[in-house]
Amino acid sequence: QVQLVESGGGLVQPGGSLRLSCAASGRTFSINAWNWYRQAPGKQRDLVATITSGGSTNYADSVKGRFTISRDRAKNTVYLQMNSLKPEDTAVYYCSADRDVYTRYWGQGTQVTVSS
Repeated sequence: QVQLVESGGGLVQPGGSLRLSCAASGRTFSINAWNWYRQAPGKQRDLVATITSGGSTNYADSVKGRFTISRDRAKNTVYLQMNSLKPEDTAVYYCSADRDVYTRYWGQGTQVTVSS
């Protein structure tokens, strides 16, 4: 089992920045990829960014050049640095960890609101 706890959400003005953290515990050595998803009210949950155990990253087109996913192995923490935030980035952000194609662990989510 892997437990995930997100933090760092909040209210920020358009153009501002936030850094989300996802603290992991448990059998983290079994994880092949770490992801950030987001879900706006009334919409589906969408993949935002991924970092693999080898360090490769991938981003949704809507956040490329603005968001950066990273991982601190020593702290067992995954980060999402979000810059140049827009109102359309408002959503609940979820951290997830993939052990294999059948097993994905989720955190509880953290709210990000971009508004003036």
